[in-house]
Amino acid sequence: MSLKKATLLILIILIVDQVSKLYIKTHFALNESVEVFSWFQILFVENEGMAWGTKISDIVSFISDRTAKVCLTIFRILAVIGIGYWLNKSIKEKQSKTLIFAVSLILAGALGNIIDSVFYGVLFDSSAGQVASFLPVEGGYDAVFHGKVVDMLHFPLWSGVLPDWIPFFGGQYFTFFEPVFNIADMAISTGIGILIFFNRRAFNNEEKVKETETSLD
Repeated sequence: MSLKKATLLILIILIVDQVSKLYIKTHFALNESVEVFSWFQILFVENEGMAWGTKISDIVSFISDRTAKVCLTIFRILAVIGIGYWLNKSIKEKQSKTLIFAVSLILAGALGNIIDSVFYGVLFDSSAGQVASFLPVEGGYDAVFHGKVVDMLHFPLWSGVLPDWIPFFGGQYFTFFEPVFNIADMAISTGIGILIFFNRRAFNNEEKVKETETSLD
């Protein structure tokens, strides 16, 4: 997979991700939802930058949310630099298309969420109880590096009270699938999934894979 194709893939994912977020941010109030199907909703929520709607306070409790938010964003930027280096190195060394495709997905997703985290706080005003404005005259809802990531894809495939015989959770109301996510999260998860489930194909160049498959025939 060439650098041009990888770059095009990243740009397409970034554009789709950001267009969907801009639309939701400028057409939905926070927590507003639209039911597309019984098992799929457009539900506008925001989070501090963790994937799949996870909150920073769920992971780190010993520092303030604002400090944790900046640390998380800086970490993500450094991670993106590292992933970008990995992608460039993989392309130059003519690694497998599977690896380059997967790393491109991860890079695109990470970039998509970083844009929210870094810039959305100054680009939009608050969505609480109203539809946000883009570039409001009075300023955004927070400072640079303190933006919240926009999520909107919700798949409540099943909701109900769990049977009492289920350990620990029996008798409780449960929704599957509860997390709300976005296109960037999907790209990251897909890329990681490819690396896990197609590990052999990803981390061997195509010539080695073909040689191995031929020797097994």
